[in-house]
Amino acid sequence: MCGLTRTAGMARNGGAGRGLTSVVRRRAVVDRGADRAMVDSEGLSRRRLLSAGGIGIAALGLGTGCGDDGAAGHGAAAGGTTAPGSPAEGTATATSSAGKVCVMTPEVTEGPYYLDEQDVRRDITEGKPGFPLRVTFTVVDVAKGCRPVADAPVEIWHCDAWGYYSGYQDKAPGGEVPDPDGVGDADTYLRGVQVTDAAGKVAFTSIVPGWYSPRVTHIHIKVHDGGEVGKTYEGGTTAQTTQALFPDDVCEEYSALEPYVQHGLALTKLENDQVYGEAERSGGDPDAMVPTLTRIKQGSVRDGYTMTMTLGIGGRPR
Repeated sequence: MCGLTRTAGMARNGGAGRGLTSVVRRRAVVDRGADRAMVDSEGLSRRRLLSAGGIGIAALGLGTGCGDDGAAGHGAAAGGTTAPGSPAEGTATATSSAGKVCVMTPEVTEGPYYLDEQDVRRDITEGKPGFPLRVTFTVVDVAKGCRPVADAPVEIWHCDAWGYYSGYQDKAPGGEVPDPDGVGDADTYLRGVQVTDAAGKVAFTSIVPGWYSPRVTHIHIKVHDGGEVGKTYEGGTTAQTTQALFPDDVCEEYSALEPYVQHGLALTKLENDQVYGEAERSGGDPDAMVPTLTRIKQGSVRDGYTMTMTLGIGGRPR
């Protein structure tokens, strides 16, 4: 990726790595039921200000080749690749529901729970209770025949087992739910950034997310271009904003177990999810946002899942 800078030991609050322009965390005033946000007086992030004139990854993709088709677990229609020896195990496929190997992942809403300036790390769990989730994303440039994109910062964030987001624990997830459990840093748990390798892959260790009204279980994703990578990621531009939407069968099999069952809120079906519908209305393939999930241990939900997903980007700098 052009313009990606790696720095050593940038502190979270200040330091030489920041330069003259500080990165401001962006919070939102949230109507959770409608999934809307209004930026408050803390202001827009530096990344958002830069994104308007940014260079998209589509022009900068590196590497060659696409993922091969393979047998699939839950959500196989959506796509995802895992090469032998890659960080996340499990069965995967790069084939969409229409049988297309190389498809664009829909551009969808960022949602109201984004926080800038997150830690560069593989394990984002911070001790939060929940079933293990081993995630592998493969970033490919659809405009260049799905060649892998190297050196792309990939950022993810999601709620905990009861539907709370770090930084927004005062926003109720809906239904009967316990108070936040106090585990982990209130501003950073279940958030992180990794940079793709030469094969376009990144891996994260997390927990299976919970859910909240009116959304299906999901993970938010941003693929960035450029910027500085140290202890945290800053600067750069956003090349893709999308989400990973969990298939109904997976949600049904873990939602009745502890600690998830303590959230007394009915699940939202995938076809009724507002972001799935957003992608459909915009002419995208919403099934391209449904990852492949495979149990880590056959017959055991509590041992968690591997999740694989191909992020097809290109030609849409933000």
